[in-house]
Amino acid sequence: MPLAAQHTRLRHPAALPAVCLALLCGWMSGYGQALGAQDAWIRAIPGSDVAAAYLTLHNSGTQPLFVVGVRSPRAQQAMIHETTVANGQSSMRARERLRVGPGETLRLAPGGLHIMLRMLTRPLAPGEEVPLLLLLEGGATVAIRARVRALGEE
Repeated sequence: MPLAAQHTRLRHPAALPAVCLALLCGWMSGYGQALGAQDAWIRAIPGSDVAAAYLTLHNSGTQPLFVVGVRSPRAQQAMIHETTVANGQSSMRARERLRVGPGETLRLAPGGLHIMLRMLTRPLAPGEEVPLLLLLEGGATVAIRARVRALGEE
């Protein structure tokens, strides 16, 4: 294609937004890929419509990443929670976001940070895998599967 034709093509009104969108999508997909999740599991509580999910997050990127939410098709509500103990009293509160700094590992574990699944669509069975979708600030997502463990199995 002649150089003049290439120059005219780039001046098309839709060319710049299309290029920007392609760059943004490439950046966002890399953003989500910097956050790794492993060892995801869920504690099954027989007869309950709530469950807690635990996992380890690692940021292999050079920028901090923020988990701002979570979804699962197996629960009507999924939230990031933190259990704390003050004066011998245990309490749980919702966390709006989790920060995972560059090169950092963040562990969600019993007695601390966790994902609370509420209003389960059906009872969880040990050995089953439950899909979770971590929502990152900026719009990227990380899909994971958490294996259900029986109550007492850790």
